[in-house]
Amino acid sequence: MASKMTRYQRHRMAENYLVIWVDGNNDMANQDCQNTMEQLRAVVNQVNPCKTAEQCIQQLTENQEEISFVISSGALGQHLVPDIHDIAKLNAIFIFCGNKQRHQVWAQNWPKIKGVHTSIKHICDKLATTIKQCNQDHMSVDLKLTSDDDPQLRELTDYIRQEVDGTGWYRM
Repeated sequence: MASKMTRYQRHRMAENYLVIWVDGNNDMANQDCQNTMEQLRAVVNQVNPCKTAEQCIQQLTENQEEISFVISSGALGQHLVPDIHDIAKLNAIFIFCGNKQRHQVWAQNWPKIKGVHTSIKHICDKLATTIKQCNQDHMSVDLKLTSDDDPQLRELTDYIRQEVDGTGWYRM
């Protein structure tokens, strides 16, 4: 497990991410909860546990900066997901439960749900992959030509201009 956590840390980028872990049984004095928090923090720095849907919604609506992820128990998630699914800064939802088959039925109707899981290890793996994708999606490229004499740079610039023509997202 330690090598897996080290690998997560190596791939972590400076981007701001927030994980909200909502479960009515969260008790940070409990060793299982502490172990779960430790595994989640190996993937992302900021993990906020809460016990109610209302606390989760409040954290999501107050969040203006970070891309957010929610890990919810199945029982809370079934009622929480319809209220949070359309929040712009919410990237993905993971359901953490003991009865995968029961919760997969309703979870399949929500595109932001990235799986119903019975193991925190599986959630950490999926979360790390999702964060990596977010990092790639938010990567920007800044090209500056210092000379028009280099034919390869000219060809690359022409190709990029052709590919993005009309999208309005480039400046050269």
